[in-house]
Amino acid sequence: MTTVLDADRAAFFADVAEASAQAIWCAIATQSPSGPRVRMVHPTWEGETLWFATGTSSAKVKHLKQDPRVDVQYQVAPPGFVHLLVRGNAEIVTDGAEKKRVWDVIDYDLGQFWPGGPTDPEYTLVRITPERVEHSKMFGMTDKRVWRPS
Repeated sequence: MTTVLDADRAAFFADVAEASAQAIWCAIATQSPSGPRVRMVHPTWEGETLWFATGTSSAKVKHLKQDPRVDVQYQVAPPGFVHLLVRGNAEIVTDGAEKKRVWDVIDYDLGQFWPGGPTDPEYTLVRITPERVEHSKMFGMTDKRVWRPS
C-alpha cells in the first residue's frame, strides 16, 4: 500500500474521478436503525468532494440524517479492474445556491428525476467529505494507493 502524499493529491483525485466515470454506478452503504443498507447511486467527483442526488423522501435521506457515515464502493470492469473505496461523512445540502450550482456539476441529466429543476422539493443534494479514499486494482490486491486528509 502506498500513502498518497500532498504533492500527489491532485493527480490521485484525477485518477479517482476517471475510474469512477468508467464504473458509472457504485454502491453506497448507509446505516439504518435495523442495520446497514446498500444501494446503487451515480455520484460525481468535484475535486475531493463526492456529490450525489436523491429523493427528499428516500430512505437514504432519512438514514443520513440519523447517521452521516457512509462507505462507497466502485468496481471498474475488466480490463481496467480498478477498485475504489470511499469512507466519509455525508451532509444533506440545503443551501439553494449550492444546490443550483451542483445541479450542473453532476454528470447526468437530473431533470429526468426532478423536472422542477434545482428548486424541485423532491431534489436532495448530498455532499460526501471523504475521510479515506482507496484506489487499487484487482480488488485491492495490486497498486493500492490510499489518501487520508492531512
